[in-house]
Amino acid sequence: MVRGLYTAYSGMTNEQDRLDIVSNNLANAATVGYKEESSTTQSFDQWLTLKVKDASEAYNNRPIGKMSLGVKLGEVYTNHDQGSLKQTSGTYDLALEGKGFFTLEVTNKAGVVSTEYTRNGSFTMTRDGYIVDGDGNHVMGEDGQLQVPLDAAEVVIDTTGAVYADGEYIDTLRITDFEDYDYLTKVGDTRYRALEGATAVDGAALVRQGYTEQSNVNVVSEMVELISITRAYEANQKVIKAVDGTLELAANSVGKV
Repeated sequence: MVRGLYTAYSGMTNEQDRLDIVSNNLANAATVGYKEESSTTQSFDQWLTLKVKDASEAYNNRPIGKMSLGVKLGEVYTNHDQGSLKQTSGTYDLALEGKGFFTLEVTNKAGVVSTEYTRNGSFTMTRDGYIVDGDGNHVMGEDGQLQVPLDAAEVVIDTTGAVYADGEYIDTLRITDFEDYDYLTKVGDTRYRALEGATAVDGAALVRQGYTEQSNVNVVSEMVELISITRAYEANQKVIKAVDGTLELAANSVGKV
Protein backbone atom coordinates (compact mmCIF):
# COMPACT_ATOMS: atom_id res chain seq x y z
CA MET A 1 0.00 0.00 0.00
CA VAL A 2 2.87 2.36 0.78
CA ARG A 3 4.23 1.61 -2.69
CA GLY A 4 0.86 2.78 -4.04
CA LEU A 5 1.39 6.11 -2.30
CA TYR A 6 4.83 6.45 -3.83
CA THR A 7 3.59 5.52 -7.31
CA ALA A 8 0.85 8.15 -7.13
CA TYR A 9 3.32 10.70 -5.78
CA SER A 10 5.73 10.06 -8.67
CA GLY A 11 2.81 10.51 -11.07
CA MET A 12 1.93 13.88 -9.51
CA THR A 13 5.56 15.00 -9.68
CA ASN A 14 5.73 14.01 -13.35
CA GLU A 15 2.58 15.96 -14.17
CA GLN A 16 3.99 19.00 -12.36
CA ASP A 17 7.10 18.84 -14.54
CA ARG A 18 4.94 18.57 -17.66
CA LEU A 19 2.87 21.51 -16.43
CA ASP A 20 6.02 23.63 -16.11
CA ILE A 21 6.94 22.90 -19.73
CA VAL A 22 3.46 23.68 -21.07
CA SER A 23 3.25 26.85 -18.96
CA ASN A 24 6.58 28.04 -20.35
CA ASN A 25 5.35 27.40 -23.90
CA LEU A 26 2.20 29.42 -23.28
CA ALA A 27 4.19 32.24 -21.64
CA ASN A 28 6.38 32.44 -24.76
CA ALA A 29 3.63 32.06 -27.35
CA ALA A 30 4.32 35.64 -28.48
CA THR A 31 8.13 35.53 -28.09
CA VAL A 32 9.97 36.09 -31.37
CA GLY A 33 12.01 33.04 -32.40
CA TYR A 34 10.80 30.82 -29.55
CA LYS A 35 10.62 27.09 -30.25
CA GLU A 36 8.08 24.87 -28.53
CA GLU A 37 9.29 22.32 -25.99
CA SER A 38 7.68 18.92 -25.41
CA SER A 39 8.42 15.97 -23.16
CA THR A 40 8.09 12.21 -22.94
CA THR A 41 7.12 10.11 -19.94
CA GLN A 42 8.70 6.82 -18.91
CA SER A 43 8.52 4.39 -16.02
CA PHE A 44 11.31 3.83 -13.55
CA ASP A 45 13.41 0.72 -14.05
CA GLN A 46 11.54 -2.37 -12.90
CA TRP A 47 12.75 -4.40 -9.93
CA LEU A 48 12.56 -8.15 -9.49
CA THR A 49 10.07 -8.99 -6.73
CA LEU A 50 10.85 -11.93 -4.43
CA LYS A 51 8.69 -13.89 -2.06
CA VAL A 52 10.92 -13.94 1.02
CA LYS A 53 10.84 -16.76 3.60
CA ASP A 54 7.27 -17.81 2.89
CA ALA A 55 6.20 -21.03 4.64
CA SER A 56 4.29 -22.08 1.54
CA GLU A 57 7.57 -22.06 -0.35
CA ALA A 58 9.50 -24.00 2.33
CA TYR A 59 10.96 -20.65 3.43
CA ASN A 60 12.89 -20.33 0.18
CA ASN A 61 13.07 -17.05 -1.73
CA ARG A 62 11.16 -17.24 -5.01
CA PRO A 63 10.93 -14.65 -7.78
CA ILE A 64 7.31 -13.70 -8.41
CA GLY A 65 7.67 -11.06 -11.12
CA LYS A 66 8.69 -7.53 -11.98
CA MET A 67 7.54 -4.45 -10.06
CA SER A 68 7.47 -0.89 -11.40
CA LEU A 69 8.27 1.95 -8.99
CA GLY A 70 6.30 4.69 -10.72
CA VAL A 71 6.75 7.18 -13.53
CA LYS A 72 9.18 9.99 -14.33
CA LEU A 73 9.85 12.62 -16.96
CA GLY A 74 11.75 11.05 -19.83
CA GLU A 75 13.16 13.43 -22.42
CA VAL A 76 12.54 17.15 -22.88
CA TYR A 77 13.00 18.05 -26.52
CA THR A 78 12.57 21.12 -28.72
CA ASN A 79 10.38 21.36 -31.80
CA HIS A 80 12.44 23.29 -34.36
CA ASP A 81 9.66 23.59 -36.95
CA GLN A 82 9.40 26.87 -38.85
CA GLY A 83 7.33 29.59 -37.23
CA SER A 84 5.19 32.04 -39.18
CA LEU A 85 6.77 35.26 -40.47
CA LYS A 86 5.42 38.64 -39.38
CA GLN A 87 6.14 41.79 -41.35
CA THR A 88 7.55 44.68 -39.28
CA SER A 89 9.35 46.75 -41.96
CA GLY A 90 12.19 47.28 -39.48
CA THR A 91 15.59 47.56 -41.11
CA TYR A 92 17.23 45.22 -38.63
CA ASP A 93 14.28 42.90 -38.08
CA LEU A 94 15.35 39.68 -39.77
CA ALA A 95 13.73 36.27 -40.12
CA LEU A 96 15.12 32.97 -41.37
CA GLU A 97 13.04 30.92 -43.77
CA GLY A 98 14.40 27.39 -43.62
CA LYS A 99 16.96 25.64 -41.46
CA GLY A 100 19.71 27.56 -39.71
CA PHE A 101 20.49 30.05 -36.95
CA PHE A 102 21.87 33.55 -36.63
CA THR A 103 25.30 33.44 -35.00
CA LEU A 104 25.95 35.57 -31.91
CA GLU A 105 29.08 36.49 -29.99
CA VAL A 106 28.18 36.47 -26.30
CA THR A 107 30.33 37.89 -23.49
CA ASN A 108 29.36 36.89 -19.96
CA LYS A 109 29.89 38.86 -16.75
CA ALA A 110 33.32 37.29 -16.29
CA GLY A 111 34.40 38.54 -19.71
CA VAL A 112 34.41 35.08 -21.29
CA VAL A 113 33.42 35.17 -24.97
CA SER A 114 31.41 32.32 -26.48
CA THR A 115 29.35 31.60 -29.57
CA GLU A 116 25.61 31.07 -29.39
CA TYR A 117 22.82 30.73 -31.93
CA THR A 118 19.30 32.09 -32.25
CA ARG A 119 16.25 32.36 -34.49
CA ASN A 120 15.22 35.61 -32.81
CA GLY A 121 16.05 38.23 -35.41
CA SER A 122 14.85 41.33 -33.57
CA PHE A 123 18.15 43.17 -33.91
CA THR A 124 19.12 46.80 -33.41
CA MET A 125 22.12 48.99 -34.22
CA THR A 126 24.30 50.46 -31.48
CA ARG A 127 25.72 53.97 -31.45
CA ASP A 128 28.92 52.48 -32.89
CA GLY A 129 27.12 50.85 -35.80
CA TYR A 130 27.26 47.27 -34.49
CA ILE A 131 24.24 45.03 -34.99
CA VAL A 132 23.18 43.40 -31.72
CA ASP A 133 20.31 41.38 -30.28
CA GLY A 134 18.02 42.47 -27.46
CA ASP A 135 20.64 41.55 -24.85
CA GLY A 136 23.46 43.43 -26.56
CA ASN A 137 25.15 40.34 -28.03
CA HIS A 138 26.92 40.99 -31.32
CA VAL A 139 25.50 39.51 -34.52
CA MET A 140 28.28 37.82 -36.45
CA GLY A 141 29.10 38.17 -40.13
CA GLU A 142 31.54 36.10 -42.14
CA ASP A 143 34.30 38.61 -41.29
CA GLY A 144 33.47 39.04 -37.59
CA GLN A 145 31.14 41.34 -35.69
CA LEU A 146 28.68 42.90 -38.12
CA GLN A 147 29.10 46.68 -38.27
CA VAL A 148 27.27 49.16 -40.49
CA PRO A 149 28.46 52.73 -41.29
CA LEU A 150 26.60 55.23 -39.11
CA ASP A 151 26.07 57.61 -42.02
CA ALA A 152 24.44 54.99 -44.24
CA ALA A 153 21.10 56.24 -45.56
CA GLU A 154 19.88 52.81 -46.62
CA VAL A 155 20.83 49.34 -45.40
CA VAL A 156 19.68 46.39 -47.47
CA ILE A 157 20.07 42.74 -46.52
CA ASP A 158 19.27 40.29 -49.31
CA THR A 159 18.00 36.73 -49.02
CA THR A 160 21.54 35.30 -48.92
CA GLY A 161 22.37 37.45 -45.88
CA ALA A 162 24.60 39.87 -47.79
CA VAL A 163 24.54 43.33 -46.20
CA TYR A 164 24.73 46.48 -48.32
CA ALA A 165 25.00 50.07 -47.06
CA ASP A 166 24.04 52.65 -49.71
CA GLY A 167 24.72 50.01 -52.36
CA GLU A 168 28.17 49.11 -51.03
CA TYR A 169 28.78 45.54 -49.85
CA ILE A 170 29.65 45.34 -46.13
CA ASP A 171 29.58 41.69 -45.06
CA THR A 172 27.39 38.57 -45.08
CA LEU A 173 25.48 37.27 -42.08
CA ARG A 174 26.91 34.07 -40.67
CA ILE A 175 24.05 31.57 -40.84
CA THR A 176 24.92 28.33 -39.08
CA ASP A 177 23.10 25.00 -39.07
CA PHE A 178 23.81 21.64 -37.43
CA GLU A 179 23.59 18.05 -38.57
CA ASP A 180 21.92 16.99 -35.32
CA TYR A 181 19.95 19.41 -33.13
CA ASP A 182 20.26 17.01 -30.20
CA TYR A 183 23.71 18.55 -29.69
CA LEU A 184 22.19 21.96 -28.97
CA THR A 185 21.32 23.06 -25.45
CA LYS A 186 18.94 25.91 -24.73
CA VAL A 187 20.22 29.12 -23.12
CA GLY A 188 17.33 31.27 -21.95
CA ASP A 189 14.26 31.21 -24.18
CA THR A 190 15.61 31.78 -27.69
CA ARG A 191 19.36 31.13 -27.69
CA TYR A 192 21.25 27.87 -28.09
CA ARG A 193 24.77 26.68 -27.39
CA ALA A 194 26.48 23.83 -29.23
CA LEU A 195 27.61 20.90 -27.10
CA GLU A 196 30.77 18.89 -27.60
CA GLY A 197 30.31 16.66 -30.62
CA ALA A 198 28.05 19.08 -32.53
CA THR A 199 28.77 19.25 -36.25
CA ALA A 200 28.15 22.70 -37.73
CA VAL A 201 27.26 23.15 -41.39
CA ASP A 202 26.38 26.14 -43.53
CA GLY A 203 22.77 27.19 -43.09
CA ALA A 204 20.53 27.05 -46.15
CA ALA A 205 17.88 29.41 -44.78
CA LEU A 206 16.81 32.50 -46.69
CA VAL A 207 17.04 35.83 -44.85
CA ARG A 208 13.92 38.01 -44.91
CA GLN A 209 14.58 41.65 -44.03
CA GLY A 210 11.72 43.50 -42.39
CA TYR A 211 10.22 40.33 -40.91
CA THR A 212 10.49 38.38 -37.66
CA GLU A 213 9.81 34.70 -37.08
CA GLN A 214 7.05 34.14 -34.56
CA SER A 215 6.88 31.41 -31.95
CA ASN A 216 5.84 28.00 -33.31
CA VAL A 217 3.71 27.29 -30.21
CA ASN A 218 0.15 26.16 -31.01
CA VAL A 219 -1.82 27.75 -28.17
CA VAL A 220 -4.90 25.56 -28.69
CA SER A 221 -2.83 22.34 -28.51
CA GLU A 222 -1.06 23.57 -25.40
CA MET A 223 -4.38 24.35 -23.68
CA VAL A 224 -5.64 20.83 -24.50
CA GLU A 225 -2.41 19.42 -23.06
CA LEU A 226 -2.91 21.57 -19.96
CA ILE A 227 -6.36 20.05 -19.39
CA SER A 228 -4.93 16.53 -19.84
CA ILE A 229 -2.21 17.23 -17.28
CA THR A 230 -4.74 18.60 -14.77
CA ARG A 231 -6.92 15.51 -15.05
CA ALA A 232 -3.95 13.16 -14.67
CA TYR A 233 -2.83 15.09 -11.59
CA GLU A 234 -6.30 14.85 -10.06
CA ALA A 235 -6.40 11.09 -10.77
CA ASN A 236 -3.17 10.60 -8.82
CA GLN A 237 -4.61 12.66 -5.97
CA LYS A 238 -7.59 10.30 -5.82
CA VAL A 239 -5.25 7.31 -5.66
CA ILE A 240 -3.44 8.83 -2.68
CA LYS A 241 -6.75 9.51 -0.90
CA ALA A 242 -7.90 5.94 -1.56
CA VAL A 243 -4.71 4.36 -0.28
CA ASP A 244 -4.65 6.70 2.70
CA GLY A 245 -8.22 5.70 3.57
CA THR A 246 -7.31 2.01 3.34
CA LEU A 247 -4.30 2.51 5.60
CA GLU A 248 -6.42 4.39 8.12
CA LEU A 249 -9.04 1.63 8.13
CA ALA A 250 -6.37 -1.06 8.57
CA ALA A 251 -4.75 0.84 11.46
CA ASN A 252 -8.07 1.33 13.25
CA SER A 253 -9.09 -2.29 12.74
CA VAL A 254 -5.77 -3.58 14.04
CA GLY A 255 -6.13 -1.27 17.01
CA LYS A 256 -9.54 -2.72 17.88
CA VAL A 257 -8.13 -6.25 17.82
